[in-house]
Amino acid sequence: MENTQKIKKFNIFIITGLIISIVYILIIFIVEILYNGYSISFNSLRIIHKENVILWLIDFLPLTFFILTYQIGRWLTSSFTEFQEQIDFEQKNSKKTLDFIEQLRLGNTNVKFEASQQKDKLSRSLNNLRNEIVRSKDEDDTRQKEEKQRNWKNEGLAKFGAILRENLDNLEKLTEEITSNLSKYLNAKQAGFFLLKEEKNEKYFVMSAFFAYDRKKYPEKKFLWGEGLIGACALVKKTIFLTDTSNDFVDITSGLGKANPRSIILVPLKDDEDNVHGIIELASFKIFEEYEREFIFQVAESIASTLANIKINMRTSELLKESQKQAELMAQQEDKMRRNMEELKITQIEAAKQGKEFRSFTNSVNHTLIRAEYNLDGILTYANTKFIEILQYDMSSEIEGKHILTFIHNIDREWFASLWDRLRKGGKHFEGDMKHISKKGKEIWTMATYVSIRDEKGEPEKILFLGIDRTNDKIVNIDYQGQIEALNRSSIKATFKPDASIIELNERYLSLLEIDSITDNYKSLFDILSAETHERFQVIWKRVLRGKASEGRQKIITKSKKELWFRGTYTVVLDIYEQPAKIVYIGYNITQQVKIEQENKEQTLILKKQEKELQKSKIELAQKLQETKNEVRTQYQEIETVKILNDKMLHDMLDAVVTVNQDNYIIFFNHAAEELWNVKQNIVLGKKIKYLIPPDTTSDTDKDELVPYIGEYFKAGAKSLIGKRREVYMIDKNQQKQSVLITMSEATVGNRYNLSAFIQKIEIEFF
Repeated sequence: MENTQKIKKFNIFIITGLIISIVYILIIFIVEILYNGYSISFNSLRIIHKENVILWLIDFLPLTFFILTYQIGRWLTSSFTEFQEQIDFEQKNSKKTLDFIEQLRLGNTNVKFEASQQKDKLSRSLNNLRNEIVRSKDEDDTRQKEEKQRNWKNEGLAKFGAILRENLDNLEKLTEEITSNLSKYLNAKQAGFFLLKEEKNEKYFVMSAFFAYDRKKYPEKKFLWGEGLIGACALVKKTIFLTDTSNDFVDITSGLGKANPRSIILVPLKDDEDNVHGIIELASFKIFEEYEREFIFQVAESIASTLANIKINMRTSELLKESQKQAELMAQQEDKMRRNMEELKITQIEAAKQGKEFRSFTNSVNHTLIRAEYNLDGILTYANTKFIEILQYDMSSEIEGKHILTFIHNIDREWFASLWDRLRKGGKHFEGDMKHISKKGKEIWTMATYVSIRDEKGEPEKILFLGIDRTNDKIVNIDYQGQIEALNRSSIKATFKPDASIIELNERYLSLLEIDSITDNYKSLFDILSAETHERFQVIWKRVLRGKASEGRQKIITKSKKELWFRGTYTVVLDIYEQPAKIVYIGYNITQQVKIEQENKEQTLILKKQEKELQKSKIELAQKLQETKNEVRTQYQEIETVKILNDKMLHDMLDAVVTVNQDNYIIFFNHAAEELWNVKQNIVLGKKIKYLIPPDTTSDTDKDELVPYIGEYFKAGAKSLIGKRREVYMIDKNQQKQSVLITMSEATVGNRYNLSAFIQKIEIEFF
């Protein structure tokens, strides 16, 4: 039908042209006849042909016009047909494009755009648009999943942080709360909490709390260090994560019956010094995901830190009680000894005046004090019964005639020799603690007095030794000092007067305050505390002075105005009159924990605010998305037009232009590049750049050091020739070297990267 219409139109065009040419000739002949004065007839027509030869040429005009009209009509018909086919083709492609965009607008990302070879760039662009939408959607889903997991972990950490803070004074309740809540939060069907115990050099774990455990599987609830999975986890100090368990490993009892767990995790509770305080075991029907395991590790760290602090507090409380008892006992002993020494001095004075009462006094001294006499050369001349017994000798004959250094410890002999030299010359007497050595090598501590006794002339005659056995007290005191030293190393310790002025700060306290010693700026506790806490702390201080220990946390200001948080206990130490003598503070640094709590609170507020903004943004996004979809058609047409213009401009450049993407795939190849490499564009596009520029296999001796190979510069990421022009050589399809000038240009938009090379062949002209 279409061909018939075309033929009909073509015939009409030819006939019309023929008629017009005949009419035109007739008009010429009539004008010529009338012009020469002839009548209109065939004879007149013959006459004018004889008179004017040109008219014979006019006779051929219809044929000429017919042929010309035929060719023009044929050309117009063909052009019209091609134009109509092109319009139909463009309409079809436009409809496919609009249908594809409409499918994307409706959210159907599975659709794929296909077009003819001439519109292959449009196909790739639309498919790339679809891929970008799919990628954005996947990234949004991943981000929402990660955000949900992060919120889940933050809420869990805040929850278990509150549990740890609320149960610091009850270890049993703490473990039960942790076990049950951790099992529920992780949807684990079994959970156990094992605490480390140490007795008589034996370390073992005891189950202090459990959740839905089959008791037949754990009849003893006690595991030695290194025994079973519990002991092995503690021994290696690493997490044990099992996902392949045998059928008889452990049973989970629930409403579904009994089943073997899919995953079991055992986490050691380690503090900052890598000490294990316990083990947490969890079992579940599902395999714990990585973010759940990370959450368990973080909770385990908080639990371990809390357990370590609880143990320190318990030990500190015990040491404080012991120190109070020892201080009271030492105060009583010192008072008693002071009274004894005063009585001894009075007795010595009275002995000089009342010689008659000397023997009575000597007997009294022998029953209460250790007594010995030496001559000026240090030879023992007399020792009472207490001296013999305490130094573990059987009788006086064993020690009489021995030198005094026999009873002095080797470490003290050097300084004691100088002391003795002073005494034998009548120098000042000696009072103080001294270590002696018994017959069996036992160390004997005494509160000793060495006095130079003079004769009637006032000359030194002998040396008198009086002492009180303080060995047991000294041992206790040394142990006490060791415990205090250990406490100073592991905790923050300070001593204050009842008026809150500072007596002593241990090295750890001074280090945290960023000072070396107590200065004018740090004379009182209130100089250390944050100003806003002074009023409240004065109430606490008064309560401490009344004998009520205060435990809690407080904010400290360092020398550089940095804020620190301490948790500790203030305890009053009473003197022998039951009055406050000093206040002792034992604590530890919880700044990091407080910061985490504050950050969690701030993060929660931010998340709530972000959630509201997200809801608002969703509404706005939906509106903008609709507007964007309406604009995408116009924008796409404009972009495609600009792209076509740019491609045409680059295609017609005299320099060869080749462009690769970030993966070194060729995405543009102009006409000049086709001539340079002698390869067509449709063959090169989509191939790796090494298709055009293979590795240079030229031997080292044939290479030109001054002119490098093009492959050294033309690859994604190369920077050395960006914006510069340099001579390089390339190898064409005939394996011949060609020298060219190359300039590189790069462009980056988001994750997309293009590298373009502008290459000019070097041609030498001879003049």
